[in-house]
Amino acid sequence: MDKRTLGTGGLEVSALGFGCMGISHAFGPAAEKSDGIAVIRAAVERGVTLFDTAEVYGPFVNEELVGEALAPFRDQVKIATKFGFAIGGSRESGLDSRPEHIRQVADASLKRLGVETIDLFYQHRVDPDVPIEDVAGTVKALIEEGKVRHFGLSEAGVRTIRRAHAVQPVTALQSEYSLWWREPEDEILPVLEELGIGFVPFSPLGRGFLTGKITADTPLADSDLRRNLPRFAPEALRANKALVDLIGEVAAGKGATAAQIALAWLLARKPWIVPIPGTRNVQRLTENLGAAEVELTPADLARIEDAAAQVPVQGERYPEQMQRFVDR
Repeated sequence: MDKRTLGTGGLEVSALGFGCMGISHAFGPAAEKSDGIAVIRAAVERGVTLFDTAEVYGPFVNEELVGEALAPFRDQVKIATKFGFAIGGSRESGLDSRPEHIRQVADASLKRLGVETIDLFYQHRVDPDVPIEDVAGTVKALIEEGKVRHFGLSEAGVRTIRRAHAVQPVTALQSEYSLWWREPEDEILPVLEELGIGFVPFSPLGRGFLTGKITADTPLADSDLRRNLPRFAPEALRANKALVDLIGEVAAGKGATAAQIALAWLLARKPWIVPIPGTRNVQRLTENLGAAEVELTPADLARIEDAAAQVPVQGERYPEQMQRFVDR
């Protein structure tokens, strides 16, 4: 697989990474451990070198799974993990990026991952109670100590990105971005390009919706995060299906799937964008990675833009209680 570079510090990774969250967290009951290890190792075999996890996924068990799965390949891959949530309700805000807590999370994550250095350490969500300069300064110290290689932010706004970057260069921003959620195009992408920061879109397939496999009639487990997202309400799914249908028409003309077109579109946006689709299924993994071989011409991209403009997306991205964690 082709490689891409995130940031100015030389973090080279595969053009498509792998989001590990869904193996253990958020989309119904966790997968069997052996199945999770198998799909992660299948990704390595297919050329993926960036694997994304976080302490809060599970919590904790996803990091342990990723560490075990990647142990035989440690010199071939880069592992990203995150700090910033107050697990166990220790703070009313639900967030905790105090310097002492960042250090505690770093040490615990190193042990769970079974590594000596975290390749990319993201602040999972911006903590309004802790100056971002203190956060960046703490990660800078961890980099100097050899515990972390690169600093990242997630769902951070422009002002936060600039302030953090002034203290410790930010290697990557991770935020949601897809044909279903294009807000980053307005302000975020121009600032990342200006500062030389890479972009790692999560949910690049709209939490499965852009694959065409999720409809208003698809049963979701009680513990599936999507049951609580306004965009996955039956009436919103019915309205938004028109977008998937239009993507499917483009896919048919390219001999590809809707998922591959959605990922190829992201890859075509900027050379410093590295989407991280996730799956529990090796067949879906192979399909997703096939997007790296799909070449979209200017005419293809124009057709996709025209199609997307015809379908105003219905439904908010998050309910109010989750939206409060997004820094804008």
